[in-house]
Amino acid sequence: MKGLYLNAVLIVFLAGAFQACTNKQQENNIKSLEKRVAELENKAGGIRASDPVAAPAEQENSYAEYSAMTFEKTEYDFGSVKEGEIVDYTYRFKNTGNAMLIIGKATATCGCTVPEWPKEPIKPGDSGVIRVKFDSKNTKNLQTKYVNINANTKPEVTRLKLTGNVIPSEDSNG
Repeated sequence: MKGLYLNAVLIVFLAGAFQACTNKQQENNIKSLEKRVAELENKAGGIRASDPVAAPAEQENSYAEYSAMTFEKTEYDFGSVKEGEIVDYTYRFKNTGNAMLIIGKATATCGCTVPEWPKEPIKPGDSGVIRVKFDSKNTKNLQTKYVNINANTKPEVTRLKLTGNVIPSEDSNG
């Protein structure tokens, strides 16, 4: 019985020692994080994200660095076309931001849809176009295609949508 009591006391002691080590390690981690936050605040000129006066100005400045793409329309329904026809549509936009608009890439969700975009920067207030060609060959019925535009905007990706109906050709029914 005495051996069982000693084992229980030893287990409690070890658990307490382990907990003390864990608490000490947590305290050290917290101190390290607090030190790092203080360093970052000093580099940022003392502005703290939690400061209710500084936070809106900080957000405004971060958005001021971006351009903005404002499209006349982001969705186009081409109606019905016969299988094999090529649909060609131009999405028009304006840079409504405060910075040069730089479109890094435009990608489609399939190989049948090909976007063309301006490779040169677009000044604030200037306009541009994204031309999209959809080849309906080997497609049938209702089609929905997307083009993702990656640019220095907030959000970084703008999505364009192209929809319509492809009427199957007679030779594809057999």
